[in-house]
Amino acid sequence: MKKGMTFLISTGLGAAAMYFLDPDRGRYRRSKARDQLVHARHTASHGGGVVARDFRNRTQGAAARWRSFLNQEQPTDGVIAERVRASLGRIVSHPHAIQVEANDGVVTLSGPILRDEVPLLIDCALGVHGVRDVRNQLEPHNEAGQIPALQGGARPPASRITFLQSNWSPTARMIGGAGGALAAVCGFARRSFSGMLVGAAGTLLLARAATNVEMRRLLGVGMARRGIDIRKTIRINAPVEQVFDHWDNFENFPSFMKHVKQVRRIETGEGRERWRWTVTGPTGTDVEFDAVVTLREENRLIAWRTEEGALVQHSGGVEFQENPDGSTTVKVRMSYTPVAGAVGHAIAWILGADPKHQMNDDLLRMKSYLETGKIPHDAAEQRRGETPRTLQ
Repeated sequence: MKKGMTFLISTGLGAAAMYFLDPDRGRYRRSKARDQLVHARHTASHGGGVVARDFRNRTQGAAARWRSFLNQEQPTDGVIAERVRASLGRIVSHPHAIQVEANDGVVTLSGPILRDEVPLLIDCALGVHGVRDVRNQLEPHNEAGQIPALQGGARPPASRITFLQSNWSPTARMIGGAGGALAAVCGFARRSFSGMLVGAAGTLLLARAATNVEMRRLLGVGMARRGIDIRKTIRINAPVEQVFDHWDNFENFPSFMKHVKQVRRIETGEGRERWRWTVTGPTGTDVEFDAVVTLREENRLIAWRTEEGALVQHSGGVEFQENPDGSTTVKVRMSYTPVAGAVGHAIAWILGADPKHQMNDDLLRMKSYLETGKIPHDAAEQRRGETPRTLQ
């Protein structure tokens, strides 16, 4: 076990040294790492303040509930009515339609309501501190029909335990992260199979708390094309027609993308534009996949998605906006599910090979290409040794 751990550590240090001391890209990577560390420090500082405020507010709320529970003094009817009204939004889909009156601790509920929400509302009102009884004068209806007060609205989400919700509160993330870190340290320290399982579970819990991403998205399970969302906006000093035409022809992509070796159109006879992409993967191997254009609006929008069976399923779109000074604002959005989910995305991020890093660099190359007319020296087309060309 000790030899294996030593080997892994040595391999990791060697790979890191090769990555950051590379003669061509090492300086850029070190600078990028410094920027990321500074950003992480600021993010951690801001996150600490958010957690502290959330924890303080929750503690004060819990203390107020306990004081109210221990205080045997009967609250006034006005306070009781306001407490019941405050709880309506968590129970019924049209809280504005419910009238609440309180008299000597007896609450009267009236107004139109959907029939299946009546028992929940009465139980909720009875649970409010200070309520002695509830008088049901509600007007139940099987469906909204033509009743104005029951139009629109949405059913409140089902109440779930905090750690089963898709979005954790800052306090829940702090507790989950601390528990996950403790489980990971204690589990891996035992050096047994059960310890490894506990450590792996703790690591997953820590990652879940740190990213606030659902576990299935974290692992890339059952998320189709939407696992990681990426958005980027860039301004290019070129007319919108020129920018759109260049982007609309995917065969131009190797002229400003570093990892795209070739893009060619495939005739399908199905009335759809299909393109076959050949890209260079993180390990240097070539990967091919097919994509189809799902939406195209001249000088305004292009959207696409990969075909079924692609190793990395993704979809995306590009919006083009003409500015008063003649420049063009390009907004790119993409959703993809990497192999191993967000864990795989994190590993690729560390190595600088994830789509977000690549998109940032490629958009800067495209900006340079469209503004100067010259192919960037590190674009795929230049690296293959093809004759440089300029925009007409």
